Amino acid sequence: MLSMMRSLRQKLAKTKNGFWGRIAEAVRLRGKVDDELIEEIEDILLRADTGVEITQMVIEQLTQYIRLEKVTDSELVMDKLQNILRDILLADCHEEPDLFGSIDCKPFVILFAGVNGVGKTTSIGKVAHRFHQMGKRVMIIAGDTFRAAAIEQLTIWSDRAQATIVKSQQGADPSSIIFDGINAALARDFDIVLIDTAGRQHTKNNLMAELEKVNRTIKKLIPDAPHQTLLVLDAITGQNSISQATSFNAAIGLSGLILAKFDGTAKGGIIFNLKHNLNLPVKLIGVGEGIEDLQEFDPQSFIQAFFSTETDPDPG
Repeated sequence: MLSMMRSLRQKLAKTKNGFWGRIAEAVRLRGKVDDELIEEIEDILLRADTGVEITQMVIEQLTQYIRLEKVTDSELVMDKLQNILRDILLADCHEEPDLFGSIDCKPFVILFAGVNGVGKTTSIGKVAHRFHQMGKRVMIIAGDTFRAAAIEQLTIWSDRAQATIVKSQQGADPSSIIFDGINAALARDFDIVLIDTAGRQHTKNNLMAELEKVNRTIKKLIPDAPHQTLLVLDAITGQNSISQATSFNAAIGLSGLILAKFDGTAKGGIIFNLKHNLNLPVKLIGVGEGIEDLQEFDPQSFIQAFFSTETDPDPG
């Protein structure tokens, strides 16, 4: 457990140093508790994609604490700020089984959504690999027929994960491919079905209409599927992730989020922003490029790693 925690802390080093590290440095350099320190903390939160609304809420709580408790020790400011941010992540946090421990039917169908470039294809490949390691028979359905590169990339990842892939030519009807794929999974007794979907159409309305059609197609064969509908977000895109998640959730009803490339951003505030604005569980976070580098998101473990007082080298 300690080695896993150390690994997570190291993988989050860039994100932690860019967010919590900058706040710690500001507190250390300022050396006293005054309006300028609070303004600097506010600026760091905003630059880290924490969002205007949640930043204001955090600063109000922090200012009230300083005033009521007559705080002069800057370290107490850090402790209070950590507690406020921890409470945001843990708010309404239910004990849910992790994604890989929630398989209670066969085939278990997971629908993946997300705009192009967020890391959706690699996330699907890494999830497939994890299920394969668990001894599950995995099928990937290449439902993003809008761009040829998506099919090619997913084929490479399916090979790496030792999963079966169902695909067609670019421009084919996604719902037809998904229908055929699920039929094959039912006939051939697959445990897991992972479905890719398009990330771009000519307009947002076209994309959402296509996803709604895909959802209906899945339910024709398995009425209670998809059993998970996951939106992949790129942690580096920051505030734009909120509007993406809002649109996708309205169209297809999300059960959770995958926050990809979280190790590559110095703007770690987005995770607090997403939690506050959407209250959708982050199921997985991407913490590297390797096939193993997609980890279950456990709020308690994340908090321990993210707010650790131990210093890790910034990986670059």
